[in-house]
Formats: sequence, structure tokens, C-alpha cells
Amino acid sequence: MPSETTPSAAPSTRREVDREILRLAWPAFLALVAEPLFLLGDAAVVGRLGTTPLAGLGIASGLLQTVVGVCVFLAYGTTASVSRRLGAGDRRGALAQGVDGLWLAVLIGVVATVVAIPLAPFLVGLFDPTAATGDQAVAYLRPALLGTTPLLLMLAATGVLRGLQDTRTPLVVAVVANVANLVLNVLLVHGLGWGIAGSAWGSVLAQAGAAAALVVVVARGARREGAPLRPDAGGVLAAARAGAPLVVRTLTLRAALLATTAAVTLGATGNALDVDLAAHQLAMTLWTFLAFVLDAVAIAAQALTGRSLGAGDLADTRALTRRMIGWGLVGGVATGALLAAASPFLGPLFTPDPAVADRLVPVLLVAAVLQPLAGVVFVLDGVLIGAGDGSYLAWGGLAVLVVYLPAVLLAGHLAGLVAVWAAFSVVFMGARAVVLLLRNRSGAWMVTGA
Repeated sequence: MPSETTPSAAPSTRREVDREILRLAWPAFLALVAEPLFLLGDAAVVGRLGTTPLAGLGIASGLLQTVVGVCVFLAYGTTASVSRRLGAGDRRGALAQGVDGLWLAVLIGVVATVVAIPLAPFLVGLFDPTAATGDQAVAYLRPALLGTTPLLLMLAATGVLRGLQDTRTPLVVAVVANVANLVLNVLLVHGLGWGIAGSAWGSVLAQAGAAAALVVVVARGARREGAPLRPDAGGVLAAARAGAPLVVRTLTLRAALLATTAAVTLGATGNALDVDLAAHQLAMTLWTFLAFVLDAVAIAAQALTGRSLGAGDLADTRALTRRMIGWGLVGGVATGALLAAASPFLGPLFTPDPAVADRLVPVLLVAAVLQPLAGVVFVLDGVLIGAGDGSYLAWGGLAVLVVYLPAVLLAGHLAGLVAVWAAFSVVFMGARAVVLLLRNRSGAWMVTGA
């Protein structure tokens, strides 16, 4: 495992710090970009079946993404706890905590699968689709739910490896899994004629293979260090308690994104509303992609902050934080400049409708201006996650949501799409920045030890 050769000592010079950040962030970014390709691969193959199956896939994939999104704490929380143990010199304890995280993923995945499969028609019905689209969504969702446990195992095992300062192994596994997913989808959907269900089975098989590969890497590391592979009830419960605040944090973020979309519908009607919604969807897709770039530094921040605090080195933690904030700021300036320069040309790449393309430009310019702020927010979020400061992040997320909801709904009602994005960029990201910068300045999150 690559982490065997990774030193646990803190980097001592700025150049070494930069090298450590880049070593962790670059593979993390590529892995983050690879994750959406699972769904893109499914969409490319299912799209050949027709509009109705593709619409059904959209509903089913949205439900699956919600489950996985809520459970992202399995990666983030595990990274924080494992990296702390590693920094404290307790590699065996780090792997033991990682194994507990894997068992928690199995527990959640099995329960979610058993509950959700019989409820598949009801869950799809919440979207009020046509009968044909609903049938296609259920046909995909039922077999796809069998991949819930493998997906959650992938999250947890990725968190363990990141905590061990290894972001390359998850990248390799993600690339291989995506290639396998595409091949299996083509074979099962079109080669064997299984239809949309074949796409789901192809993804499940690819996810199961990826989960098995990552679990084997973690298990081998645990055996080398003499860490137990059996579930420890106390450790699993501790992992669940540590993850609960991160679930709240994630829910507040998702609520803010849903409110932003809802606000867009308040400012226009008819064809103008369709144009606004289309432009909003394109803008959010592009913003999310750029967020992957900035989030890669946040993942490095999780791993390095946990390791530094585990080693009890407060001075190094401060130095790392300052440097990573600098990386986030520079990354935000770069992505913002790129987005602003490309804004007149991006619309026609995604839509033939000139009204949508024109409407997209001012939205992207607003988003571009605030990208440097987003870079700082994402990095500090990663720092506090790495420090295990989940409770503060949960309460901070709720406070931000209370401030943001009336602002974005008022913006949508009075001024429309561009104002909604101004509220999203200034109020939402600005409030998050205030909450995170105040916590960073206080130093209350800098709790040392394993």
C-alpha cells in the first residue's frame, strides 16, 4: 500500500508543504471527477434506448445520489479519525478505526437496501412521472439499490486510504471501475438486450468490484499492523456518532441547493421560466465541476490537518492551514478567471437555444467573481472536517441556512435568475465564509491527540 512509504512526520518547509498538498490533491481531484462518470456512462448507454428510459434513469439516479450524498460522512469522518491516529504514531489504531468505518458502511448499506427495494415504486412516485417513465425508473432502481452497500464501502474505504495519506489507490480503482461499468453497460443493455435493468446490473457489478478491491487493500494493511478485522461494537457506534453531525452538515448544504432551484421558479413564468431553469441547471453543473477542483484541496486539508493534530503539532497545523487557504484562494482565482473568460462560449456547447445561452452568461460571471471566496470556504471546510469539528459544522450549516433561505427566496421573487445566483454566491458562500473564518481564528477546533 503506498501509505507504507508515506512519512507521518509533518513537512517542514513551504516547498514540502506544497508537495504534500499536491501529492494528495491531484489524485483526489481525478477521483472526484471520475465519480460522476458512473452516471454519465449509464446515461450515454441508456439514452440509446429512447427518451422514456432516459427520463426514468434521471429519477432513479437522483434517488441514488441522495442516499450516497447523505452518507458521504463515511469518507470524510473516516479520513479525519484515521489521519489523527496516523499522526499520533498509532498506525494499528488508525486501521482499526478504518475497519470499524467499513462495518458501519455495511450496516447502513444493508438496512438501506432492505428498506428501499420494496419502497421503490413509492419513491419513484414522489416525482409524479408518467406511467411509462415510472416503470423504467423502478426497473432501474430495484437492481441498482443492490449496489448501495458496495457504494458505501467504496466511500468508507476511500476515507481510510485518504487518512493514511494515500489518494492514488482510490483513483486507480475509480478509473478501472468506470471502464468496467461502461463495458458492462454496453454488453448487458445492448448485447444481451436487458434494457434499462441491464444498465443497473452493470453498475452494480462494477461497484462491487471496486468495493472489493478497496476493502482488500485496507484489510491487507490491517493484517500487517495486527489490527482486527472483526467488527467492534464500540468502534462502529463511535464512527456513527462522529458521522451524525456531518450528516446534518450535508443536509443543510443540499437544502440550500434545493432552495436555490426553487427560488428560480419564483421569478418567471411560461417560456421565460423554462429558459431560466435550463440556464440555472447548466450553471449549477459547471459550478459543481469547478467545485471538484477546489474540493480536491479540501480533501488534502482533511488528511493533513488530522495527521498534524494527531501528532500534537499546533504550530504545524496553523502553518498548514494558512498554506492551504492560500491554495484555495489561488485555485478560486484561477477557476474564476477561466469561468469568466469562457462564459460567452459555454452556452452554445450545451444548448442550441440562443436564449438559454445568453441567459447563462451573466449567471456565470456572477459565479466567477465569487470563486476565490468559494476556494477559501471549501478549504476551511476540509480543515475543520479533518479536525473532527463536525458539531460546529452542523450548527454553522443550520445558521447559514436560516440566513440564506429568506434571502434567496426574496431574490427569486423580486428579481429572478441572476439575483438568485448573486444571493447564492454572496449570501450563502459569504455566510459560510464568515462561520468558518471565525472558527479558524478562534483555534477552538485545534484539539490534539489521537
